[in-house]
Amino acid sequence: MRVHVISDIEGVAGIVRRGQVGGDLPLYQEARRLYTEEINAAVRGARAAGATEVVVMDCHGAGGDYDFNSLVAELLDPGCEFVIQNEWTEYTAFLEQGCDAALLVGMHAMALTADGVLSHTVSGQAWRSLKFNGTLVGETGINAALCGQWGCPVTLVTGDSAVCREAVELLGAGLTTVAVKEGIGRFSARSKTPVEARQLIEAAARESLQDLGAVKPYDPGRPCEIEIEFTSPDRLEEYRNRRDVEVLGPTTLVARGDDWWHAWSSFFF
Repeated sequence: MRVHVISDIEGVAGIVRRGQVGGDLPLYQEARRLYTEEINAAVRGARAAGATEVVVMDCHGAGGDYDFNSLVAELLDPGCEFVIQNEWTEYTAFLEQGCDAALLVGMHAMALTADGVLSHTVSGQAWRSLKFNGTLVGETGINAALCGQWGCPVTLVTGDSAVCREAVELLGAGLTTVAVKEGIGRFSARSKTPVEARQLIEAAARESLQDLGAVKPYDPGRPCEIEIEFTSPDRLEEYRNRRDVEVLGPTTLVARGDDWWHAWSSFFF
């Protein structure tokens, strides 16, 4: 069994403030360790479930040299390999080769989620909302669509209670989730301890891989239309002249393709 662990940092237990998620900030070094150990828990669970190959992909844009490079390499479980991307959603080789399941670790809720800890979609400064064929999604939806493009189901989502709710609404009741914290506000939460969070994630990762048919691969639909609403007109400008993109208004554009991947690729890279 081949398992992809796709991760972000905002949904990790104990991480609640902006100062913990930016690569140039002092608290980030502690956050990196918390992040890496939750991923290790998912790797252990996958291995216990019979995974023969586990590839971890860091999807946190921390800025600078830490962009998609936030894992503490020397702390990573030796039962995995890991990917350092230059751009988010750039690495698809493992999925293209055939992947049995994906585990999404450390996820956060979409922008404007009232009880979502550090909630945003792609860029908290630039993106207001994102829709796939009319369905409002966040970064869990992006990662699920990426996996689904190559027939890989997401079987586990971990993060705060808001993203767990969001993920079940999108992917169905067969999805396994672990809520490691509950948002009080965007920058506050009641959190499980790191040790308990890791225990829960390890057990859930193992359990989620017992029935690979419990969650279908996510396909937003074919053809696919992606609609992005930006926070201000200037944020839209960099995408204006890309292929298969239509500007609908001062802050809104749509990208279209035969499937999700072609629509996404037409403007994101």
